Amino acid sequence: MDASEFTHRLSGDIQDRSLPPEVNRLGRTIACWATQITNWHHCAVTNGPTEGLNNLIKGIKRAAFGFQNFANYRILALLYAGKPNWKLLATITPR
Repeated sequence: MDASEFTHRLSGDIQDRSLPPEVNRLGRTIACWATQITNWHHCAVTNGPTEGLNNLIKGIKRAAFGFQNFANYRILALLYAGKPNWKLLATITPR
C-alpha cells in the first residue's frame, strides 16, 4: 500500500459517524491535505527552512522597530543571523 492509498483509507475510516466529531474533523482535514501529505512521502521535502528564515526576518523587523539608521539595522540583522563577520563591522561607522 502506498502513501496515497493509505491516506485516502485513513481519512475515510476516521470520518465514520460513530466516532466523535473531533475525530471526524481530523478525517476531513487529512482528506483536504491528502495531496500535500502524499507528496511529502514521495520526495521528503518540506518548507521548514523557508518558514524558519521568514520567522527570523520577522523577528529582526520587530527588534529593529524605530531604527532610523540602516547601518544599525544591518548590524542588528547580522547579530540575529548568528554568524556576523566581525571584520566588516569595523568598516561601518554609525551616524
